[in-house]
Amino acid sequence: MSGPLRERDGARELLAAATERARSGSGGAVLLQGATGTGRTSVLEDAVRDAAGRGLRVLRVRCSPEDTGVPFATVLQLLGPVPDFTDLAPDPDDRGSAARLWRLLYAYAAEGPLLLAVDDVHLADAPSRRWLREAVRRIDRLPVLLVAGERNQYDIDPGRAGLARSLSPSLVRTHTIAPLGDTAAAELVRVAFPAAGSGWTAECVRAGAGSPLLLHALLDDLGGPRTDEPRPLPDTCAALYPGSYPAAVSWWLNCAGETTAEVARCLAALEEAWPQEPQGTTEAPDTPDTRDTRDTRDTRDTWDSQDTRDQRTGRGAVDPVGPDVARTLAEAAGADPARVAGWLTAMIRIGILRPDPAGRPRFAHRLLRDAVLTGWPTARREAAHRVAAEALLRRGERVEAVAAHLLRAPGVGLPWAPRVLRDAATVAVHDARPGDAARYLRRALDEPLSDDRRQQLLTELGSLEYASADGAVAIARLAEAQHLRAAPRDRVRAAVALGTALVGRGEVTTALEVLRRTEGSLDGHPGLTRTVQTATVLLSDADLATRQETYRRLSESGRHAPELVGTASRALLVRYEATAGLISAGEAMTRVRALLAEPSDPLAEPFLLGTAAAVAEWADELDEAERLVDRGLAGQHPALLHPMEHALLNTRADIAAARGDVARLIAVRGDGAAIAARAHGGPSNRDAHVLMALVHQGRSEEAGRLAEAFDLSRAPESWELNRFLYARGVQRLAAGDPAGALHDFLECGRRQTAREVVSPVVTPWRTAVAQCRLALGGGQEALALATEELRLARVWNTPRTVGRALRVLGTATGGRRGLHLAEEAVDTLRHAPADAGMELVEALLAHGRQLLAAGERGRARERLREAADLAERKGGLRLLALTEKALREGGSRAPTTARTGSGSLTASERRIAELAAAGRTNTEIADLLHLARRTVETHLTSAYRKLGIRRRAELPAALDRPRSPAAGTPQPA
Repeated sequence: MSGPLRERDGARELLAAATERARSGSGGAVLLQGATGTGRTSVLEDAVRDAAGRGLRVLRVRCSPEDTGVPFATVLQLLGPVPDFTDLAPDPDDRGSAARLWRLLYAYAAEGPLLLAVDDVHLADAPSRRWLREAVRRIDRLPVLLVAGERNQYDIDPGRAGLARSLSPSLVRTHTIAPLGDTAAAELVRVAFPAAGSGWTAECVRAGAGSPLLLHALLDDLGGPRTDEPRPLPDTCAALYPGSYPAAVSWWLNCAGETTAEVARCLAALEEAWPQEPQGTTEAPDTPDTRDTRDTRDTRDTWDSQDTRDQRTGRGAVDPVGPDVARTLAEAAGADPARVAGWLTAMIRIGILRPDPAGRPRFAHRLLRDAVLTGWPTARREAAHRVAAEALLRRGERVEAVAAHLLRAPGVGLPWAPRVLRDAATVAVHDARPGDAARYLRRALDEPLSDDRRQQLLTELGSLEYASADGAVAIARLAEAQHLRAAPRDRVRAAVALGTALVGRGEVTTALEVLRRTEGSLDGHPGLTRTVQTATVLLSDADLATRQETYRRLSESGRHAPELVGTASRALLVRYEATAGLISAGEAMTRVRALLAEPSDPLAEPFLLGTAAAVAEWADELDEAERLVDRGLAGQHPALLHPMEHALLNTRADIAAARGDVARLIAVRGDGAAIAARAHGGPSNRDAHVLMALVHQGRSEEAGRLAEAFDLSRAPESWELNRFLYARGVQRLAAGDPAGALHDFLECGRRQTAREVVSPVVTPWRTAVAQCRLALGGGQEALALATEELRLARVWNTPRTVGRALRVLGTATGGRRGLHLAEEAVDTLRHAPADAGMELVEALLAHGRQLLAAGERGRARERLREAADLAERKGGLRLLALTEKALREGGSRAPTTARTGSGSLTASERRIAELAAAGRTNTEIADLLHLARRTVETHLTSAYRKLGIRRRAELPAALDRPRSPAAGTPQPA
């Protein structure tokens, strides 16, 4: 593909003026210099056409590397059309031949103006170059113009001195042809593809790298002209046809020489190991209106700074490339580091390379990089990566930088390689990049390893692959680890990880068998044996029959041989008795705290902490539960699969729900793709909490979509499924479907009872069923269920469970007795040691409604206003709407207190907000007021919402500013 010359007006004006001087009898020389592919030949051809049009005779020659060994080959070809030339043969004496050739030219020039066009003069033979230099010194008095094109690109191996090196500047006018600017390159693309959007055009411009040769070749391969929107640029040259672009790149490399080509290919290979740079996107075709006015930055890479653009177009200074990159590249290519650094700087200058934000020189486009690598042997590429890895290691670079090169090289067989790869995996895990960590560990397995080292890596790799939803592969890795010789602790870690993965896939029996086999191989290690027993008990929760038998045996062992039961297993027994309605919260916490005070094996500690945190949350010891969760998660090995990590995260969500921290629960929801990915394996406890939080926030449509995202008929049996059934019942009841909600609550109750979970501490399904029965007219059934729930709640005996049961029983009972029960529910929840959250709001609402029914409107409004204020602070918009509706039914036309602005703050909120405005931290405020830090954060979050602010710095002004009824957006304190 060819087109008009762009950005070459300076060269054309210079040549036109020189042509006119030749016509007037005053000769001269013009030397066109430029890098390969910048269009020297095109400018020279344009000069030939212009000179011929002005009446000059033209003699032309294109030098070739094959002729460099033939004396005067260039001059003989140049003067070939001259009459009588065939009788002239070169003399062995160069000076004599030069003189005869000069006389021939002189005689020919005497007949009229003459243009001598010599392309690629740098390839001319030495005698011809000397003759041309001498001609330049003589033709100023002849009507002869000599125009020569010369490549002056910086190469690793220095080239011969240029034609003008020994000539006075007054004898030859030198013009450097710069690379195309982005604007001119974009115009060429749009001529070929009129419908191209700016993003696609920008990609073509980058792939052209300022070289008309490369850009025209690329457009040829893409097939223009086109009126429809072009397809995206491919990532590899294999997708181009007929292959003009990679052929042009190959020619560019050949012109540069073997050493330069080797350096360029090494750079392209090493760049594959660097972090991926941003790429533009394909956009819709431009309209005429937008194309002319679009900011020219649209045609450049997102990390192409103004400095870099100046470098590409020859403006501004070019900073030298960092020595580290140059040294690494020089070692990989076996070249001189100083020359490599110079080459990198020169390539940035002409646009072949562009520095990324980290200062690394990259090829201007991924397609250009692939073209440079085309045809380079894989073994050579791998060798370059190995050398680079060793060089970076010696210089103390980051482990991930070293590991990135090891990923692209086969096993090096050196002891440092697996260490570097494992360290890189650790960094990736801490940065929440399990996929990258798994790649490092997979590569580490290619190195020679001892059995115990390989076993450790397989356990970590299987854990990471399971976290990446690759369960089948993960189980295969973990099973392989089980069969390798390793230390007892490593065998236990592998068994726990494999058991967790198998249970996650529904293979509970196999998981328990793995653990039992491991337990049988631990003779002489009683602590590790107890840890495996604890894991067996915990994982048995996934199977009803196995769970009952396992806990039966554990209970018998606890009664008859407690010394054989570890602390973590005893904690699990406390948890079981709590959910079975056998012990109170006080007794459970006493036993758990005693167990926490006992010494335990480090491998068993996560089980103990996770179980204790769950019991503490049920007992409304929320601050203690949170401390235990944080401690348990901090002790988790970041790259090992462990059942307690999931349990601890579940407890963290339970704590947020208990505090009514709706915003925090919504934050863990994830996007639709994440929910869809989990849908096949069934809903989680956190999904249940998010669903109920959406209901509390009044986001009914979102709640409905989440409730229907899971096919519960195909979900595996688990307590998390039961929790989600309960949450879906809450959603259906709020949506006005008491019959559907009743079905979910009853199914939840049936499943929980089968698991011997009868306490309302986990899923208060009886009170939920009672509410549905009341809505459907079944008063006696509701009364019986609420009475049973209260009995079980008093066994556990925490304000939250007792208050909830009292509230529903009061509504089911009605009359003065029901009013008394509702008031008792409010008092119980109000004086709870932990924040009762939404439970208190519901109790206040229920009591207010019953007071309205009893004709006590004044007391009812008081209760309902308190409920409205608390619901607003907690973000419970659904309950707020129900409360305000009840207020209107009670004769209150509008709330008597402001809903936003400084006047809407409660006394506690104002006091805490004023301390925060004075510069106190949350911790300092908590210590000063003897409150939990979480309580301070909750009050500040509510204050931010009411004041309509987002930052702490806005508090001083906002506390004195009245607000309109429009509420601000809540933000975390």
